[in-house]
Amino acid sequence: MSVEQGTPPGRDGLFRTKTIEQSLRDTEEPEHALKKSLSALDLTVFGVGVVIGTGIFVLTGKVAKETAGPATAIAFAVAGVVCALAALCYAEFASTVPVAGSAYTFSYASLGELVAWIIGWDLVLEFALGTAVVAVGWSGYVRSLLGNAGWSLPDALAGTDVASGFGFDLLAFVLVLALTAVLVLGMKLSARVTTVVVAIKVAVVLIVIIAGLFFIDSANYSPFIPEAQPQPSGAGLQSPLVQALFGYAPTNFGVMGIFTAASVVFFAFIGFDVVATAAEETRHPQRDMPRGILGSLLICTVLYVAVSVVVTGMQHYTELSVSAPLADAFKAVGHPFYAGVISFGAAVGLTVVCMILLLGQSRVFFAMSRDGLLPRFFSVTHPKYGTPYRPTILLGVIIAIVAGFTSINELATLVNIGTLFAFVVVALGVIVLRRTRPDLPRAFRTPLVPLLPIVSVAASVWLMLNLPVETWLRFAIWMALGAVIYFVYGRKHSRLTTRAPQGE
Repeated sequence: MSVEQGTPPGRDGLFRTKTIEQSLRDTEEPEHALKKSLSALDLTVFGVGVVIGTGIFVLTGKVAKETAGPATAIAFAVAGVVCALAALCYAEFASTVPVAGSAYTFSYASLGELVAWIIGWDLVLEFALGTAVVAVGWSGYVRSLLGNAGWSLPDALAGTDVASGFGFDLLAFVLVLALTAVLVLGMKLSARVTTVVVAIKVAVVLIVIIAGLFFIDSANYSPFIPEAQPQPSGAGLQSPLVQALFGYAPTNFGVMGIFTAASVVFFAFIGFDVVATAAEETRHPQRDMPRGILGSLLICTVLYVAVSVVVTGMQHYTELSVSAPLADAFKAVGHPFYAGVISFGAAVGLTVVCMILLLGQSRVFFAMSRDGLLPRFFSVTHPKYGTPYRPTILLGVIIAIVAGFTSINELATLVNIGTLFAFVVVALGVIVLRRTRPDLPRAFRTPLVPLLPIVSVAASVWLMLNLPVETWLRFAIWMALGAVIYFVYGRKHSRLTTRAPQGE
């Protein structure tokens, strides 16, 4: 039996790799090729669009009041640095391997097929749950705006009822189906819709920042770093894994509270990695992928820090609202009009967050299908629009149903652990590929390898350890299910297996 394509002699087991050259050749097959239509600006807009969501409107107040006080601005900066470490690794891979699939494709080329399957399966969960959670959140904002206008949906169509545990969220269901249709019709249309929505969302954020500057009271910044307080201990499955394993209990406030806050606000940055899933649809990926990934992250970090500075200056951190801090801060200074502006911005902004997460998932699913790890039926692109319409429609319908029937708030942390796991794999992949393929032309090179990727891994693992034990158990169950599917179907149908007898 011949050695599988891309696998060096002696590495024909679970960790067989697929060469970058073969990955690039696969993108040239007419029936399985994605249309190239995106620019660096499109990628930056995608990144800003998916990152700026409810986090900037909600998380700032919650973290300031409970964890860091005015030093929340520093916590956002720290979280931005952690994301930047991962972003530098993503930028090297995305410019070197401009193929759909993001971390899945990167790990296939460096760490092997089993790792690639695991990370692909992980990303499918991350993007699916992320899309559903955001759709439900969007529905809540829209119902609130409709309520302000005197309109309301019947209770049976306004989401899952907490008391009965049953209901249908019609707005979330319709949103996901509508965005699915937009994605099927083409990436350029998706990019245009995203550009308009992101422009509105960023304008709202800038209005909040500029208007809020006029209501800042410097006395609210004292103390900038409040005195440290022990954090209430979690119990059982709700406690952080680091506490269950080592007995370490994080603190609120103080210098260490800033890092505790960073582990919370980090999740407001989740999504910039989805830019990498569009590498194959970018006209000049070697040049534009690093610009899109790093540019969007920089813009979002600056906006997050500015918003946290404004909101903690408008109202003392002890008085901030947890559910709607920005809106309530403006109400506190006698300007309720801005509360409506903020709600409108959040509702509009979440639309594009939902669409880009759905885009990312369909691209990962498409890439896994093209490699044979999932049925090849799903890797055929639309003859007119050049989009992976089959997985887009399948996943869109499934997620629409999930969003319609489930509140899934308790599953949201699975999105976080999935993202951090992907960060770890990509950073390790950069180190491995530098050793195994030093000859590859790299349009962008991650600096200080292997030091910077190692620091990135350590930072991501630390944040993962701060997640609840319950989240880890759910993640382990999903991974175990994925392992079963891989050994029953994926390994036998992988193109590395089916190509081998032909001596390719």
